[in-house]
Amino acid sequence: MNLISGVAVEVLRRTAASKDSHGNAVPGRWTAETVENVLPQPGATSDLEASRPDGVKVAMTFHFPKTYEHALRGCRVKYLGAEYAVIGDPQPYLDANCPGDWDRTVECEVCNG
Repeated sequence: MNLISGVAVEVLRRTAASKDSHGNAVPGRWTAETVENVLPQPGATSDLEASRPDGVKVAMTFHFPKTYEHALRGCRVKYLGAEYAVIGDPQPYLDANCPGDWDRTVECEVCNG
């Protein structure tokens, strides 16, 4: 029995729909996948520069379960109606004996305004 339980989030991933005249992939539509048992950790919020007075940047960290084995580079995480862009290419912890159900820290952010 775990003392901590996670929530369900959606991982949004773009599919490559086609290639352009140079052979580069043209991004396709977003597809959604539900991932259970994710721990959301709110991060700092910070106002942007004075040139964007109504703007705000919000950071979130999501701790993904050991059972999730897909790459997250270029994905978005949808949680409580907001879509957060994944930063970088999050990797699982190197120690296979990591305690608990979670082994991947996924830093994300959203910028409005």
